[in-house]
Amino acid sequence: MITDRQRLASLLRLMVITDRRAAGDRGVLDVVRLALAGGATAIQLRDKDLTGRDLCRLCDRLADLCRDSGALFIVNDRLDVALACGADGVHLGQDDLPVARARALMGAGHVIGISAPTPEEAQAGERDGADYLGVGAVFATSSKGDAGEPIGPAGLSRVVAACSLPAVAIGGVNASNAALAVTAGAVGVAVIAAVMAAADPQAAAARLLASVSDAVGM
Repeated sequence: MITDRQRLASLLRLMVITDRRAAGDRGVLDVVRLALAGGATAIQLRDKDLTGRDLCRLCDRLADLCRDSGALFIVNDRLDVALACGADGVHLGQDDLPVARARALMGAGHVIGISAPTPEEAQAGERDGADYLGVGAVFATSSKGDAGEPIGPAGLSRVVAACSLPAVAIGGVNASNAALAVTAGAVGVAVIAAVMAAADPQAAAARLLASVSDAVGM
């Protein structure tokens, strides 16, 4: 279980969020294997369309891959699936189960992330027991239809400054702008298309991790 905030921040340097459509014929599992080989430090299973049974099957496989690689494994939205399949934690949106309720069910040893595009939502998440923030969309993105207008690095900085939780920048992040997100205060980045849709997911993950790590070391 992840209980140390510094260790958690290191595991949040490069989170790859799954997308079956972006993965295409290669499939989610094969793309995730390549992403982990390229250095992805966290995987988030996100699939709004799979049945609970199929989601559990995929979750079991991904949990094994992440465990073997020493990567953090998070399930988007589905607290029940995260608990049933031994995930490290869950990521919740503003319309999902309240963080305080999730914490009561998961206990202190699991990781809870929360989407927090505003300082007020970040403060509420910290107060209710979240462990990290997903902040964005920082840059323009087409991967998530509900991402809204980008807040930019300045907006990211405002959210980061509002509380003490580590923040992951999401939304339109790629190897060319990841460093901007880190210098604005994020401990890492979360990406979908930049890895899941890449011709070479392993190389794409390696480039992103290098960009983030270089910026963290500045």
